[in-house]
Amino acid sequence: MSSETRINDRIRVPEVRLVGPNGEQVGIVRIEDALRLAQEADLDLVEVAPQARPPVCKLMDYGKFKYESAQKARESRRNQQQTVIKEQKLRPKIDPHDYETKKGHVSRFLGQGHKVKVTIMFRGREQSRPELGFRLLQRLADDVSELGFIEANPKQDGRNMIMVLAPHKTNKTKAKATAS
Repeated sequence: MSSETRINDRIRVPEVRLVGPNGEQVGIVRIEDALRLAQEADLDLVEVAPQARPPVCKLMDYGKFKYESAQKARESRRNQQQTVIKEQKLRPKIDPHDYETKKGHVSRFLGQGHKVKVTIMFRGREQSRPELGFRLLQRLADDVSELGFIEANPKQDGRNMIMVLAPHKTNKTKAKATAS
């Protein structure tokens, strides 16, 4: 069965439950009478609930109905929030100044309301010491704890260790307020 709304002559049932143009219940009527009422009112007969027994039809301007439903869909898409994940890459043997710089970037991203994926890349013999990376990620999480929280705990993924930080809810609303 198609998902397209059936209107006027495309409704192929002997009788329907009819709803008037202002939302009032007319009752169960034969399809011919419903089509005649729609034609007299210069409106369309639109099937709004095809699964009901008998199907529910409403007298309305179909063009206006389609336009309003498209507007509602557009409005709901506008209100959806796009989640942006920023990424910051570190090494286990990072210089203190470089660490502060990377921490500043993570703080800025969290302050803007973005999630941050922090990746520690292990090379060579560093792979045998994953606890160094784990400690570094914990230190970073503690340093930015007022801006965000650990959404995904650190876990080893091949040569990398990954942790995801998410901003606190209050930061998201502040970021939205400054953006608009």
